[in-house]
Amino acid sequence: MYTKKVFPLSGMISWTFRYIILFLLISFIPVFLFDVLNWEWLHLPWLPIGLLGTAVAFIQGFKNNASYDRLWEARKIWGGVVNTSRTWTIMIRDYITDEYVIENVSEQEISATIKIIIMRHVAWMTALRYQMREPKPWEENLQTKRQKKFRDKNYAIMECDKSKKDSIQEYLSISELEQIADKGNWASQILGLQSSHLKRLKSAGLIDDFRHMELMNVLKELYTLQGKSERIKNFPYPRQFATLNQYFIWIFIILLPFGVMDAFQDIGQSFIQEMVDHHHEAGFFHMLFDRLGAHFVWLSIPFSALISWVFYTLEMIGESTENPFEGGVNDVPITDLTRGIEIDIRQLIDDDGIPKPYVWDNSIVL
Repeated sequence: MYTKKVFPLSGMISWTFRYIILFLLISFIPVFLFDVLNWEWLHLPWLPIGLLGTAVAFIQGFKNNASYDRLWEARKIWGGVVNTSRTWTIMIRDYITDEYVIENVSEQEISATIKIIIMRHVAWMTALRYQMREPKPWEENLQTKRQKKFRDKNYAIMECDKSKKDSIQEYLSISELEQIADKGNWASQILGLQSSHLKRLKSAGLIDDFRHMELMNVLKELYTLQGKSERIKNFPYPRQFATLNQYFIWIFIILLPFGVMDAFQDIGQSFIQEMVDHHHEAGFFHMLFDRLGAHFVWLSIPFSALISWVFYTLEMIGESTENPFEGGVNDVPITDLTRGIEIDIRQLIDDDGIPKPYVWDNSIVL
């Protein structure tokens, strides 16, 4: 996945602009009813609303921590893929030799064998990232037309633009691709091909028992990393927590203007009294301050909208972070990581035709 430069503040405002307008409207309605239609009974004490806001803040903090843990764990898993891929490459490069061969094998044949295994490893990483990009029912952050429009304008997801088969076929032979084509989990099948190939190399004497065991341990580690990545992908953040948290936030946002309005009304009355106590003479400024104090409640609109925006933006951040592989702009950049690993490990075996990093309209690669 790769994206254009977006300034954080402007991007945040653009991301939440609809909600900013909505929060201003929600804050405007009670003030209009209170001050224009003289519904002076239409206010609530701040204490219960403040307690509700405190509870919502705790729940939101818990959710955002859990969402960030999922994102950070996903990043650590793919960091493990990076490190293990390099380990796998140097072991394959240095362990496969003609030291114990039964029949003579040329250096060209050994180099070709090493390249086949390394290219098959790139195919495994490619298959895994495609599996991580497959949409799940609970991944709804990119399903609306507005979100798709934002994605098309600001970044691209290669897995949506190119089929899995087209991406993998350049790394596997035709027979290997046909062998895994009708299977469900291509990444697991490719590691199975690696294991079978190691077994044949051991039988031919190109690797001894100890080296075979060490290489199988690395394959085991790759299976472990794949399983950890699949665990995050296939098990969402518990929906009971996420759904209730949204309900609580909207209850707080709707009630907030009534409490803030009451507080600003008290401030306005105190303002009027202060002006009366210090300016006994009548005049223009006395009338001006009196009018400002009487309608001071209108200042509650931007403050209510600001508080609502802060709470709901944190909720949106948590929502956009909890699924680190769905294709959002804040996801783990597994496409770029995969290309970076491919370049690195193919350089380790002095391969030719090494691809360049992914770029899109001279954009920053994520």
